Amino acid sequence: MKQTFNEMLPEIVEAITAKYKESDLLLGKTEKQLPIRSEIIDILNDFKDLLFPGYFNNDHIDSNNAAFYTGQKLSNLHYKMRKQISIALAYNKDSSITAASPDIQDEAERICCVFFQTIPTIQDYLLLDVKAGYDGDPAADSMEQIIYSYPGFYAIFVYRLAHELYKLKVPFIPRVMTEHAHSKTGIDINAGAEIGKHFFMDHGTGIVIGETTVIGEYVKLYQGVTLGALSTRGGQHLAGVKRHPTIEDRVTIYSNATILGGETVIGSDSVIGGGAFITSSIPKCTRVSVTPPELAIKNSSNTTTTDLKATSYVYEI
Repeated sequence: MKQTFNEMLPEIVEAITAKYKESDLLLGKTEKQLPIRSEIIDILNDFKDLLFPGYFNNDHIDSNNAAFYTGQKLSNLHYKMRKQISIALAYNKDSSITAASPDIQDEAERICCVFFQTIPTIQDYLLLDVKAGYDGDPAADSMEQIIYSYPGFYAIFVYRLAHELYKLKVPFIPRVMTEHAHSKTGIDINAGAEIGKHFFMDHGTGIVIGETTVIGEYVKLYQGVTLGALSTRGGQHLAGVKRHPTIEDRVTIYSNATILGGETVIGSDSVIGGGAFITSSIPKCTRVSVTPPELAIKNSSNTTTTDLKATSYVYEI
C-alpha cells in the first residue's frame, strides 16, 4: 500500500534538516542577513525617478521645485543605500560584526559619499546613451521614447549604477541590480565591464557582456552579440584575470556575432558582420563578414535550385 504524504513527511523533514546542519550555505550564517532584493529594486526605481523625473511617475517637476525634489530623492536614496550596503558589508565578516557595527557603518557611509558624487556623471553618460539610441535607430520617434520604453536603455541605466558600486567593491548589490535588468530585458551586462560613452544596443535581446570586457566610445551592438571568455574551466583561478574582449571606439557588431578571449581586440572603426565567430584580434578599420552556406530549395518536382547563393554581406558604418 502506498504511503500517504503525512506518513512520508517525517522522513523528508529529517533529510532536509540534515542538510541544514551539514552545509554552511544553509544554517551556517543564520545570524547574518543578505541585502533585500526588493529594496535594491526599489532603489533602482528611485534612481529612475531622480535621473529622469516625470517619465516613470506622476511627479510634476519644474524650475521652482526641482532642487527640493532632487534633495529629497537623494536623501531617501542615501538612507536606503546605506542600510543595504551595511548589510552586504557585514555578511562575510566575523559573527560579532553586524550591519550596525560602527566600522561597518563608517565604511557604508564612505562608499555612499563616493558613489553619490558620481551620479551627475552617470546622468551625463546616460543622456549620451539616449542620443546614441536616437541617432542609431531610425524607428525611434523621439529621444523620450528611448528613455521611456527601450529595454536596451534600461539595461545600460542599471549597469552604469551597478558599475560604480562594483568599483567600490560592494558585495552582492551590483550583481542583484544587473541580474534584475537581465531578467527584465534579456540583456546580460556584468557590472564589472567597462563601457564608454554614447553606447547603444539595438533590440538588445540576448546580448551578453562579460565581467572584464572593455568597450570604447560610440559602440553599437545588435541582438544576440556575445562578448565572452574563451574558456572558464579554470573556475575561480581566473577571477580577476582579463578573459573578455576589448572593443575599441566606433565599432559596430551585428546580430549573433561572438567575440571571445581576454587578448582579443576589435580595432576602432571596424564592423563585425552577423554570425561571426572571433577569437583573435581584428585590426582597426576592418570589415568582417560571413559568407552564408549555399541555400538549396527542393520544389514539388524534386528539382534542386542552388542559384540563391549569397557571397557576402555589405554593411554601412
